[in-house]
Amino acid sequence: MTKQITRSDIMDMAEYAKIRAERRKELVAIKRDRRVPLGPHATFYFENYATMWQQVHEMLFIERGGEEQIPDELEAYNPLIPQGRELVATLMFEIDNPTVRKSVLAKLGGVEEACFMRLGDHEIIATSEEDVDRTTAEGKASSVQFLHFAFTDAQVAEFVAPGTQVTLGIKHPAYAHMTILSDVTRAALAKDFD
Repeated sequence: MTKQITRSDIMDMAEYAKIRAERRKELVAIKRDRRVPLGPHATFYFENYATMWQQVHEMLFIERGGEEQIPDELEAYNPLIPQGRELVATLMFEIDNPTVRKSVLAKLGGVEEACFMRLGDHEIIATSEEDVDRTTAEGKASSVQFLHFAFTDAQVAEFVAPGTQVTLGIKHPAYAHMTILSDVTRAALAKDFD
């Protein structure tokens, strides 16, 4: 079954305003278990229906585009909801200093093709959203990447099994880092599988 946000899931903005603070507070707890820093600059934010529902509503609330804006937001954010046998992440290179940011990103061309998860003997290489080219012809990477990790049934079974060690990494010549997902994060992400 495809999971997506539909027009009927969109709240009236006046009603959303009444619950906005509470929803944002609830989402902080959800996002905390789905956030994985990697190396000095990168953070993976694993998305799901709840994070994308909130993102759509925030965009509508802030931009005030009304009914005309809704289809664009659904088109932009529905692809970031995991579909059954995948995990989806927004990878952000968060560098405050503009000079350092420019220098680091200039060396990271193709980083979207160098992200992986490893569990046991399995390595799942991420694929990126194809809506926009995230690396320029000059080899500069975007500071935001949208990644899908597609799993087989056997890989899902291994991922969700208690005690499984899952490594998340980037194997790019200019940014090679790995980390082991905490049990809390792995359990939160396991809920994304059907």
